[in-house]
Amino acid sequence: MKKYRGLIFDFNGVLLRDQHLHDAIWKEVAKDITGKTLSDEEIKNTFQGSTNKILLEHLLGRPMSDEELKERMTKKELKYQKIARATDPVEYALAPGATHLLEDLRERSIPYTIATSSPAMNVDFFNEMLGLDKWFDMQKIVCDDGTMRGKPAPDLYLKAAEVLSLKPEACVVIEDARSGIASAHAAGIGHIIAIGPKESHESLRKIMGVDEIIETLDQVNAATLFG
Repeated sequence: MKKYRGLIFDFNGVLLRDQHLHDAIWKEVAKDITGKTLSDEEIKNTFQGSTNKILLEHLLGRPMSDEELKERMTKKELKYQKIARATDPVEYALAPGATHLLEDLRERSIPYTIATSSPAMNVDFFNEMLGLDKWFDMQKIVCDDGTMRGKPAPDLYLKAAEVLSLKPEACVVIEDARSGIASAHAAGIGHIIAIGPKESHESLRKIMGVDEIIETLDQVNAATLFG
């Protein structure tokens, strides 16, 4: 197998198994805006992995000013943070296998970072709750700062490869969302690992660009990928 030189993690659903919290918040926000309840299929195909701006404008059916975006985004993320703070710390923790993989990457001197559709205010929150700065250079985490198109556009992964000083084809990405996989594929990432429960593997296998499918992060074989 070709040897790669860096790893880029998606965050929500990969390093933190909190997708159910985001899904619940989006259903609440959608109900407030449209009066309708989002189906699980709509959440999966449209909402997972995308940015607040894209999704809020999708629900509103119109563009927003920067001021309105900030107000609506902040309100939505504060709801998420409230629920997250009330979650059992045993559950609100780095995903199974994450620390082992991060230790392995460090020992091998493999550069790594995060590319997430979450806004900076949530990255700060994740650091507060999970101590990300123990494992990550916080200055190299790529998030939704309003200057890049969100997933499935390639911008976040192109930027993440750039901050690692690597070409996209030299990078491995681990993603759980359809839009995130599409983003990594569009960016020309060399090896895309889709992660999800076993029952999702059949549908993940059908997504263009997926090279490997795993259930947990301890199934990532750093020795094979990076040599």
